[in-house]
Amino acid sequence: MARTKLKMDQATVAPATLLTPAAPRGTTAKAEVIALQPAGDSMAIKNARRFGNWMLVSALPPLITTALLLLIWQIAFSGPGATLPPPTKVWAEANDLILQPFYWAGSQDIGLGWRVLTSLQRVAIGFGLAAIVGIAVGSLIGQSVWAMRGLDPVFQVLRTVPPLAWLPISLAAFRDANPSAIFVIFITAIWPIVINTAVGIRNIPMDYRNVAAVLRLNSIEFFFKVMLPSAAPYIFTGLRIGIGLSWLAIVAAEMLTGGVGIGFFIWDAWNSSRLPDIVVALLYIGLVGFVLDKLVGALGNIVTRGTAAS
Repeated sequence: MARTKLKMDQATVAPATLLTPAAPRGTTAKAEVIALQPAGDSMAIKNARRFGNWMLVSALPPLITTALLLLIWQIAFSGPGATLPPPTKVWAEANDLILQPFYWAGSQDIGLGWRVLTSLQRVAIGFGLAAIVGIAVGSLIGQSVWAMRGLDPVFQVLRTVPPLAWLPISLAAFRDANPSAIFVIFITAIWPIVINTAVGIRNIPMDYRNVAAVLRLNSIEFFFKVMLPSAAPYIFTGLRIGIGLSWLAIVAAEMLTGGVGIGFFIWDAWNSSRLPDIVVALLYIGLVGFVLDKLVGALGNIVTRGTAAS
């Protein structure tokens, strides 16, 4: 019985304990030291991987596409009978416009950076007014059936008028180029804001309106607490369309009204046969328009918590 009990006790002991030899008497068992990786190194590795993934997914494809387009452009217009300058000629003759965007040598001899800022100032005023008036009028049309029936046909007719067709009317009314250009921006950008705001207001769920009625919200509280948050994705879609149209309209308007904006620079370069300068100016216009669209889109994602169209 004693031997049987001893065997059972040995069977219940962990195998690792049975196989591990005991340390000899008079010696001290040494503990194994494991080197821990610092937290900073792991964070740096994670950041490096994120940057590498971003470069591979977001940055590398447009860089490759741009390089291919420049190569095709260079090959297509390098011959003796080419009518447009290749990229090498653009860089050789207009690199100062790229490297020195904010130089100042007189009232008209200024860098493209200052001209872009002048155009952006007009866009900010015209687009800001269009956003305020457009959201207010769109809310009225979306809330009132009678306002929609009375104003919607008029707006549908006016919004089809080309932006530059308003320029002679604005010049006759304001007698000045700067407010005329701002008015052209305003009248161009307001229509998508009005239409999208009205659609967003009409699509407010009836449950929200019932809750507002139960809480007895007045018109101002209902506007700011229910209408604007619910219609925000539609509103910011209209704002993104409006900012793009505003930037298009100001360039075209400045070609005719003059001044120091980017549009007048393109027209002046054309009259002076400086095609490389025009190419650089078009690059500025495209980059600024891209940044404006992304800024309004990012603001919309913040306000609507990602529900706005991206």
